[in-house]
Amino acid sequence: MPQNRTAASSRGTTLPPLPDIILEPIVKLALAEDLGAAGDVTTDALIDPETQGKWALRAREAGVVAGLDAATLAAYMIDPDLQFTINAGDGARVKAGDTIMTIEGSARSMLMAERTMLNFIGRLSGIATLTAVYVGAVDGMGVIIASTRKTTPGMRALEKRAVKLGGGGAHRYGLDDAMLIKDNHIAASGTIANAMQRARAAAAHLTCIEIEVDTLDQLKQALPHAPSAILLDNFSLTDLRTAVKLAKGQTLLEASGGITIENVFAVAETGVDVISIGALTHSARSLDVGLDAL
Repeated sequence: MPQNRTAASSRGTTLPPLPDIILEPIVKLALAEDLGAAGDVTTDALIDPETQGKWALRAREAGVVAGLDAATLAAYMIDPDLQFTINAGDGARVKAGDTIMTIEGSARSMLMAERTMLNFIGRLSGIATLTAVYVGAVDGMGVIIASTRKTTPGMRALEKRAVKLGGGGAHRYGLDDAMLIKDNHIAASGTIANAMQRARAAAAHLTCIEIEVDTLDQLKQALPHAPSAILLDNFSLTDLRTAVKLAKGQTLLEASGGITIENVFAVAETGVDVISIGALTHSARSLDVGLDAL
């Protein structure tokens, strides 16, 4: 049966919706961008205020659903009386033609919210779908497929959640949730030893410290400082295998750079713990979804 937005958006996955305090600024900006200063002039001209309708939001290709929390909030902000029936919640796998949800209520309201809703679901489902492809390619190998900070400005919380819905994990969410010592940090600090010592002195007791290395020699320099993780940047498969042997399980190893669907299995075979892939968020194609009147 139809439900209000809060009940509907919580269905379909064990991963809860993002809190509205995170969603609202993103959704408000998207709606304001579309409605401008005058609102929906086409709908205002053509649709009587009392006109009611029912619509099905359908997948036009196979994929993994994401973004319902943002989409339903967008509709709710236009009209809190719109009612939703979720057929395939966030995290659900759908095929072409499957109904993701149906919406009932004011035709004017639905037409104003339509594009913003589809933008959120298409973009975020595309990320979840691409992530699921990568995760499936290394299924059973015990490696985490992780997103990075290469996200659309303002959309990181939603895009990171979409990666999780596709079965992936997360690198940092921002600059404040862990330390990552990159090549330019090392250059500015002078040496790997200086960088690690300063990071260790400043870190809180729960702060993870990861250091990025470009060569096996840098890896050997970093290992005695016992970082929480070491990022192996653009290593060849041969060097990744050597790095795993050198580390001997002392720290978590993360491979990054140049990862594609064609080589991700080979990278996983080297024995690294995490494979981080910027393409999950910066290169995902939107899933084709559409809204049809019933």
